[in-house]
Amino acid sequence: MTNKKQFTTIDEYIKTCPEDVQSILETIRQTIRNAAPEAVETISYGIPTFNLNGKYLVYFAAWKNHIALYPIPSGTEAFKKELSQYKGTKGSVHFPFDKPIPYDLVEKIVRFRMSALTDNHFAKM
Repeated sequence: MTNKKQFTTIDEYIKTCPEDVQSILETIRQTIRNAAPEAVETISYGIPTFNLNGKYLVYFAAWKNHIALYPIPSGTEAFKKELSQYKGTKGSVHFPFDKPIPYDLVEKIVRFRMSALTDNHFAKM
């Protein structure tokens, strides 16, 4: 679903997605905001990103069959058991559209990443 267009805001990014996906992305965005209210929204690598104190907190993106959350390796490693039912990579997790998005887990991961960045441990860039 992502494309080569250069977005400048998360709103621009979300508006390019189908309506049903827009609502999922907006809920993920709000979940991240609730977990890390001081985080700053931006676009990095062409996808929605939240930064905290000038450091990357988490990315997310819409793809053809899933939403990807990129909490870098520390976020996926810390929740390996909870994320085991989902596909992904070392630094990402893929939430398929045919299953409910675990927003509570997204919130836990973001809170973990926020703590890692503010405590300066596990905050690999």
